[in-house]
Amino acid sequence: MRSQPNSSRPLTEQEIRVLRLLAKGQSNKEIAATLCISPATAKRHLENILEKLSLKNRVAAAVYAVRQRII
Repeated sequence: MRSQPNSSRPLTEQEIRVLRLLAKGQSNKEIAATLCISPATAKRHLENILEKLSLKNRVAAAVYAVRQRII
């Protein structure tokens, strides 16, 4: 797991997977299919990512992933 500068809680490995797929332009439904999870679970992972990184939306999360070289 990587430690995140904006959070005292690091992203989980699954959250990092979700973030990578999000940054590649996948929707929650596509992320769910890729990771064999439900769309609701994918959405919850994204909510956790946004909260942990203090980001406002999925675009900001994608930009973060690129800047941090997560993808």
